[in-house]
Amino acid sequence: MRALAMTPIHLPPEEIARRQSRYDRLAPPGLRIELRDVGPDAPSALDTDGSVRDSERAVAAALAAADGDWDVAFPDCVLDPAVPDRVAIGPRPVHGLLKLSASHLAAKGERFGAVVRNHAIGAELRWRLSAYGITSNLVGVRVLDLPFEAIADTAAWNAALAEAVCDLAEQGATAVLNGCSAVDVVPADLPARVVDPTALALTVLMAEGEHA
Repeated sequence: MRALAMTPIHLPPEEIARRQSRYDRLAPPGLRIELRDVGPDAPSALDTDGSVRDSERAVAAALAAADGDWDVAFPDCVLDPAVPDRVAIGPRPVHGLLKLSASHLAAKGERFGAVVRNHAIGAELRWRLSAYGITSNLVGVRVLDLPFEAIADTAAWNAALAEAVCDLAEQGATAVLNGCSAVDVVPADLPARVVDPTALALTVLMAEGEHA
């Protein structure tokens, strides 16, 4: 299966390379992922509701115009910008990392929480989960209040993550979605397991493709 991943924001070449390497590591056997930058018209970070909306429009346009021989596509973002049922893309299927991963947890009956970098992302993630109809499984969303640079700083992100996971576990969460598609999760002894939404979504996507 050939998949096209589109960044939600305009990124420098070194960050594109880091994220592509991450996809190469996470992709299950039989899945090849090509990551492309959405383009300079997109925002450089998702820090406000306005930038979230601008990202959605930019991703929709980039996916609609994307050439190449690929089978499926998905935004490189846990907010699922431009995933169908909100924005029309075209004839080829477009999946959402959040929809795939959260739906899988909900289907197993798990109560889960999520952590996000800032309040704008948190608000959109809650909206998305509500639109997908799976908020009954959601314990809560915790904001880490981290700068954009923390996405590529594994140590800083995971240090902030631990306290939020403990809080969500006290509320009944058995799993916590790490609310950024481009962060590596470091194994740790925490009261709830931390779920990498990208890794889980790719596994689900490949399984669905094999049974299609």
